[in-house]
Amino acid sequence: MAAAVLLAACAAPEFKQPQIETPAAFKEAQTLPAVQTAADGTRWKQGVPAERQARGEWWLAFNDPALTSLINEATQANANLAIAAARVKQARAIAGIAEADRIPQVGVNVGGQRNRASAVSLGLPNGAPVAATNVYQANLTASYEVDLFGRVASNVSASRSDALAVEATYRSVLLSLQADVAQTYFQLRATDAELATLEQTVRLREESVHVNQRRYDLGDIGEFDLSRARTELSTVRAEAIGLQRQRATSEHALAVLLGKPAASFTATVNPLQDSGFLPVIPAGMPSSLLERRPDIASAQRTMEASNARIGVAKSAMFPALTLNASGGGASDTFSDIFKWSSRSWLLGALMSMPIIDGGRNKAAVSRSEAQLEESVATYRQSVLVAFAEVEDNLAGLRILSGQTQQIDEAVVSARRSADLAQKLYDAGRSSYLDLLDAQRNLAAIERNAVQLRGNRAVTTVALIRSLGGGWGEAEPQVAAN
Repeated sequence: MAAAVLLAACAAPEFKQPQIETPAAFKEAQTLPAVQTAADGTRWKQGVPAERQARGEWWLAFNDPALTSLINEATQANANLAIAAARVKQARAIAGIAEADRIPQVGVNVGGQRNRASAVSLGLPNGAPVAATNVYQANLTASYEVDLFGRVASNVSASRSDALAVEATYRSVLLSLQADVAQTYFQLRATDAELATLEQTVRLREESVHVNQRRYDLGDIGEFDLSRARTELSTVRAEAIGLQRQRATSEHALAVLLGKPAASFTATVNPLQDSGFLPVIPAGMPSSLLERRPDIASAQRTMEASNARIGVAKSAMFPALTLNASGGGASDTFSDIFKWSSRSWLLGALMSMPIIDGGRNKAAVSRSEAQLEESVATYRQSVLVAFAEVEDNLAGLRILSGQTQQIDEAVVSARRSADLAQKLYDAGRSSYLDLLDAQRNLAAIERNAVQLRGNRAVTTVALIRSLGGGWGEAEPQVAAN
């Protein structure tokens, strides 16, 4: 009975999953389709709740070979992903070290020494002759800690949970890398589309300058209209140059994600023409989100590890029993070590426990309990942030969809207005300022439309990231070597 009480006192407490109030569905999901349709017409199935659910190659739904190639390249060469993979190896090795304590530790030692003691230490007169002696030994040793109070088991459990948490962090880094590549790629394409729009505007401004110069030479217009045309041309050229700087920055960021020097990478110009290629993402259920997001899985495993370490801290307050054994031979000549007459052996048991430790072990238990409280709070915060991110991106897609519809209508009207303004100006029925105003309005609306297309693509990727990835078949694995 006393042993049972002691065992219960030092064992790790039973892990209890923190209760978090979660909605039955995402608020913003009610306005979106429930099933995703990929670009090739296939459907993505709803995620099945599972802690290690496969993320899949979600980027294939964009039906963009260039994006697929970039993500595959980044997965192979990105430095941050390599760092995360190395940390997984470390965590697995630490778990293996903890596992080793479950079995007896066996070793062998072979050696020899030559020794000469002083005469006085042997009880002889000072200065008496003492001969040097040789001792050769060969022993097989074994030791084993009897896990009386669960220290070893708790430490193994904590190390395993730590390893799983690091693996989940690796999956989080992998998902973030894939999403970062996709978002940077779409930002780059959106910038290319903006540049294409500006280049078209530059051509129109150059043509306007040419026409106004000719009319000025003929005396049809004054210098004011010609100066305004030249000003508009220089302004648009300056905007295009600034946008090229933005493109260069995005290109360099993409190079880093791919594990390449920025100087050796050049992204192909590929303007983002429309948003028709974007997949419709299912909102999913909150339970799926909790089990699919790797950062939440990592927080879950960290809680379990902290809970197990309470048992490790408690076991230090109780006796520890270690069994030792050794056997072999010792002789003054190496050839006689293994003779029966030279045999030696040792069997022992060592029981140790603290008596006065100044409250050290009690403080260690308190620290472990506080670490568990911290990990629980971190888990709760991770869940709340996850829901907020999903709601943010769902709302973003809904609003961007409405904006895109309105801006498309505005583009049609603005083009018509610019066309009419040009005809009226050519006929001498309106001023050049009216024409400039119509052309500026059209250019601004076209750029706004291009930016919205880019924002929709980036937000779609962000929603996939916040949901924890796709719903493919293959679980991403950490490289074994």
